[in-house]
Amino acid sequence: MAQASQEGGMVHPVFRFAPSPNGKLHLGHAYSALLNERMAREAGGRLLVRIEDIDKERCTPTHVQAALQDLHWLGLDFEEDVLFQSQRMADYRDAVARLMEMGLLYVCTCSRKTLADHESEHPGLRHDPEGQLLYPGTCRRIAHKFSSDSALRLMMDEALRRTVQAAGGVPLSWIEKGVRELASPALWGDVIIARRGIGTSYHLSVVVDDAFQGITDIVRGEDLREQTAIHRVLQVLLGLPEPRYHHHPLIRHDSGRKLAKSKGDTSLADLREAGVSPGEIRRDLGFA
Repeated sequence: MAQASQEGGMVHPVFRFAPSPNGKLHLGHAYSALLNERMAREAGGRLLVRIEDIDKERCTPTHVQAALQDLHWLGLDFEEDVLFQSQRMADYRDAVARLMEMGLLYVCTCSRKTLADHESEHPGLRHDPEGQLLYPGTCRRIAHKFSSDSALRLMMDEALRRTVQAAGGVPLSWIEKGVRELASPALWGDVIIARRGIGTSYHLSVVVDDAFQGITDIVRGEDLREQTAIHRVLQVLLGLPEPRYHHHPLIRHDSGRKLAKSKGDTSLADLREAGVSPGEIRRDLGFA
């Protein structure tokens, strides 16, 4: 397990940039990577890179190599020992097993179509912070047998009750840019902890790996801010350390939407092929 470095009794911060290589990296990724680099340097800390490639169908070896090539071309100052989540599935299975032993997970066989049909038949249902239907609890009342075609969901109400109990009744929170902020995990309902066919999820993998790598400071986009509430629940349940958080503004398209690989926004590779230099990108993003 990686640890925050120490010198003369002083703990040095550890930052991470953790892209999911399911497409080409764009300027939004560059901004987040460079902000991590600058904050790590100013804090006298370390910057690690983690490749979040649990979805092997979308995160192809070609995308992985392209992402690393982009980071090297950008001149990002990170430690060369890159962590690949696809190589840590056993650790995620162990975390799932611990949550199962706590009685906090249940098998869910609902497909996206099933949930979409339920939503169309029951207008006015609640949605999570990202606008997705809050899971109605259909499978919570059914004792399904787990298989590779099923998912595992967290009983959020019970999980939250236990986290608050563990904290002596103090509400769950996190440190955002130096200020403690109240967490509202109930807004997400019974989130998926292990996706069908994968055995883990973004939420579970990131908290397990942040602890494994000794990450002290998480710097990422504002679009992930609300999800921090889920991560804090899992950190408490699994007895993992609490890092500090810094959610930064997003680099947006001229239309106002956030940049996205799925939208085909100009990639770093495209900019490189067009003759744009790393120095120009750093300057345009405010890191000259």
